[in-house]
Amino acid sequence: MELILKYFPDLTPLQIEQFTKLEALYQDWNLKINVVSRKDIDELYMRHVLHSLAIAKVIQFKEGSSMMDVGTGGGFPGIPLAILFPECEFHLVDSINKKLNVVREVVAGLELQNVKVTHSRVEDIKETYDFIISRAVAAMPTFVHWIKGKVAKTQQNELKNGILYLKGGDLTEELQGYQTAKIYDISNYFEEDFFETKKVVHLPIKWKA
Repeated sequence: MELILKYFPDLTPLQIEQFTKLEALYQDWNLKINVVSRKDIDELYMRHVLHSLAIAKVIQFKEGSSMMDVGTGGGFPGIPLAILFPECEFHLVDSINKKLNVVREVVAGLELQNVKVTHSRVEDIKETYDFIISRAVAAMPTFVHWIKGKVAKTQQNELKNGILYLKGGDLTEELQGYQTAKIYDISNYFEEDFFETKKVVHLPIKWKA
């Protein structure tokens, strides 16, 4: 938890309480349904919570913004971002319901009012969002195909509407066809070795009727 406060010192008492509760909630549920590897559960705040919050170093979502977290798994990056941005709406989507049962319990345990959880393939979601967020669930061309038509037309944030993707390693080849993609090195924001090769990719997506 100290790690979160190190980089986000201005949290409200409620946010501190919610972030603190995360560990016990995940450890409890992880014993029943393995959503996070054993190694990772011991480093939950760095490998999952802080990693998710790297998106908040790239953009401060304006009040009323909407985000869809595709392939949310155990609730990352959606849940940490929903705690940090209580005035924004987050829709967490995954095709594996087993993990979503944990996500629903964590959302209920934290009393998050700004999170919706849906068991679905992303292609079947009909709404549009300011940003589609995700943690490396597929190569970018595949991901872009999945989220076609799901980015809202109206802009309200400093970054253009589109994809915010957490990914590691060399992305040169994968992003070759996307001239407008911008890569942010997470190591510029967080000093821990774990983040050395980790990136946030912002890919603006033009709205198509």
